[in-house]
Amino acid sequence: MKLYDWHAAPNPKRVRMFLAEKELDLTIIEVSGEGLRLRPDYVEKFPQAMVPMLELTDGRQIGESMAICRYLEELHPAPPLLGRNAYERAQVDMWERRAFDEGMMAAGEVFRNTADAFAGRGLPGYATPVPQIPALVERGRTRLDLFFRKFDRQLDKHRFIAGDHFTVADCTTFCSIEFAGWSDIHIPADCTRLLRWQREVAARPSARA
Repeated sequence: MKLYDWHAAPNPKRVRMFLAEKELDLTIIEVSGEGLRLRPDYVEKFPQAMVPMLELTDGRQIGESMAICRYLEELHPAPPLLGRNAYERAQVDMWERRAFDEGMMAAGEVFRNTADAFAGRGLPGYATPVPQIPALVERGRTRLDLFFRKFDRQLDKHRFIAGDHFTVADCTTFCSIEFAGWSDIHIPADCTRLLRWQREVAARPSARA
């Protein structure tokens, strides 16, 4: 299997962290091109034009980070990163989705609508120009503040995001917070539980994947 990756981007890092926690060694192919764009040969291979993408040995393709993680979890269930039973799987899915929708997407709103390299590229995966919208920047900042505080409250009850075991929900949350940092937006000082969690996860080898 081959994982097509853009090493600087936050979504592929979710999968690389997952792989590192599983101690899986896949062939990783970098597809970043000039001007913060994907290489044309990759876009031709995968017209969805997003990363990551997992290519199976028979050529079949799986896009989207969570779809890739679910596929790999089926093949390599230990250690379990999507939950150990029906309730845990539901909790992991719920909190991973919240981390993506409320953290990753909010960070993307700010970054894509401020970065010069993304002028005319307000949405990922489309060749048709989509203008930047300045009003979305302030909304994204507000969303991130709400995200930080919600996840800080969640960590009052648990060591990790979805419970007392590290899961893919932690991967998505960690990458969302890193992505917010691209726009110089960081965890507020009074979110002490989230800051504790960030330090703990940052010390794991997978955080450097």
